[in-house]
This record gives sequence, C-alpha cells and structure tokens, in this order.
Amino acid sequence: MQLQPEDLLPADFSARLLNLLRTVPQGIDEYGLIKQLAVEFPASPFAVPGALREPLSLFQLHFLLFHELYKLADEVAGQGQQLDIHALTIRLGPRLPGYAGLQREDPMRSYYLDWGQWVETNADDVERLLGDFFQGRSSIPPAEHARALRLFGLQEPVTAGQIKRRYRQMLSQHHPDRGGSTADAQAINDAFLILQRYYGKV
Repeated sequence: MQLQPEDLLPADFSARLLNLLRTVPQGIDEYGLIKQLAVEFPASPFAVPGALREPLSLFQLHFLLFHELYKLADEVAGQGQQLDIHALTIRLGPRLPGYAGLQREDPMRSYYLDWGQWVETNADDVERLLGDFFQGRSSIPPAEHARALRLFGLQEPVTAGQIKRRYRQMLSQHHPDRGGSTADAQAINDAFLILQRYYGKV
C-alpha cells in the first residue's frame, strides 16, 4: 500500500499552512517556507535532518509541499483569494478582478496534484530531472521563450521588472473591457506565463 499525503502530514496541516501564509502577506520563498514548516511541524518530513541535501528526498519534500499548496490554492479560490505558487515566491492575496483573475489551465497544477508522480519518481528520475534543468533554465522550449519575448517587444538581457511592466502595459492596451480582443489578451497572458516559468516569478 503506497503512502499518501495524509500519512505524512497531520490532519490540520492545510489550515495551519494557510495561517502561516497569512502572516507573510509579502510572500515567502520555498526554502523559507520549508524552514518555518520544520519549526511548526517538528514530526513532519519538513523537519527531517539532511532532507534538503539528498536529491530524492529534496524532490519528495518539494513535491509534497507543492502538492499541498496547489490543493490549498483550489480551496482559497472559492473564498475570493489567490495563491501564487513559485519556488521564489509563494504569496496569498486577493483574487485579481476581471480577465486577469480567471484561472488558466496550468500544467504545473496538474503535475503536482498527481500524487502518483511522488510515488513513482525514483533517484534515477531525479538525477535526469536535475540534468535537464542544468542544461537549460527550464523546460520551456527555446522557440516558445523567444516567441514570448518577441510578443512583449523585449530582448535579452531582460529583468523581472521589465517583464512585469510590459505585461501590465500590454494587457491594459488589449484588455477586452477596453476594446481589445480576447484572443490578444489570452496570447499576452500565455506569453507572461511562459516568461514566469523561464525567469522565475516576476
């Protein structure tokens, strides 16, 4: 019988995780959150000594956390809140109004909510994942990354601030509520998602 998240975490984990995120409205990075969870849950996998040093246990810890975060994101979405999830910034805040607040199909959400990934991923798989990561900045195909930069009118080197400013400008210009087209607004949002995944949370 395979382990399930409820076998690894206390029954009130989700509620306490939500309360913890409310104490950091500015957001927190994954490492900082894991450190806080180790204090909050001393009998959990987050508090196991050396868990962040061994690749497989690090992957399993990361996956467990993101699995719980994506479940929590679905829960708070029905309460008018939004949970932004990225290794560099995990932030709970109000749901964005209008088109920008619509939930998009997110392959990362599907991946992390599939507990079979945690169960079936072994040490060799993790080594391959790390190799793929260090060969490129992310799993985003170069053509997709280049297309997103072209759409935003940006060129390397580019900063997170430039991407965010350009996204807001373009969405403001092409938003359907301001006479723009839904297709253009969707293309802008898709490009922004690609750039977020490539450069980290912007």
